[in-house]
Amino acid sequence: MTRLTQSFLQELRSGAVLAPMAGVTDMPFRRLCLEMGAVYGVTEMVSAKGYQMNGDTLRAARELLATDPSEQGRVALQLFGHEPDVVALAAERLSRSGKYFMIDLNMGCPVPKVTRNGEGSALMRSPETAYQVMRAAVEASCVPVSVKMRLGFEDGQETYLEIARMAEKAGISLLTLHARTRSQYYAGKADWTKIRQLKACTSLPVIGNGDIRDGEGALRMFAETGCDGIAVGRAAEGNPFVFREIRDALAGRAVRVPAPEERRAVLLRHARELCAFKGEELGVREMRRHVMSYVHGMRGATALRRTVNSLTRLEALLDTICRFFEETEPV
Repeated sequence: MTRLTQSFLQELRSGAVLAPMAGVTDMPFRRLCLEMGAVYGVTEMVSAKGYQMNGDTLRAARELLATDPSEQGRVALQLFGHEPDVVALAAERLSRSGKYFMIDLNMGCPVPKVTRNGEGSALMRSPETAYQVMRAAVEASCVPVSVKMRLGFEDGQETYLEIARMAEKAGISLLTLHARTRSQYYAGKADWTKIRQLKACTSLPVIGNGDIRDGEGALRMFAETGCDGIAVGRAAEGNPFVFREIRDALAGRAVRVPAPEERRAVLLRHARELCAFKGEELGVREMRRHVMSYVHGMRGATALRRTVNSLTRLEALLDTICRFFEETEPV
């Protein structure tokens, strides 16, 4: 069993972690966020069973597992599964690759195709199974193991404190709490008081997650919860600059708002690198979502969506983005 270093725990307080998001936190996006100041990034979640069946032979698996040398020591791999032996095998093999400084167990994903198999946030309903999965991963992994969880599966059935106690017993190194239940999905308001309660009841480092959108929110999260670190998910979509803003705010520096020219340059780079990574056809298709996140709040965004959704070639996408920024001013 390995533990996180004290220097890493100190670094946690200087910025924000890029939380794992399916379809978002691939290698090109993580690189952008790390350059903007993210403490570390977490991969899209990887099925432990899928990995055991297919290894890294399938293209989709290779993309999910891919890292860049610039991420060395700053990328964690997120695994999901509910069978201890299957999770252990994946954790053992993947932790030995040398690409990831930590394995993160997913106990927060709310989507039915995951929870119906007893995985993701469904593990919050079964603390004993969760414990067996955590213990198996810790015993098998040669890097530290963390857990990302929710308050519980249903409102009124919160199990996060019980899971935290079992995590300590299992040898988990760090906890991330998204302060919503599974039944909330992403609606309503994250309950930061529960992050404070978790911090008070566990000796493990706690990362708070939920509704941090800017530097001010980061400062409030630390002040109100006493957490050891913070994680940003949806607020980073189309906005890797949020990690720079949070670092500035935590350091007491003036916040640097990205000018349209910088936003355009980063968006163009994101498109090029995603297409180089996944191929032009898939890259352009996946960039449609990202483009709309980057231009959110700008005049003409609705019309741009219609145009972008019809494009299939990178050159056309880049030209469209350039024209949009030339013709549009922020609202």
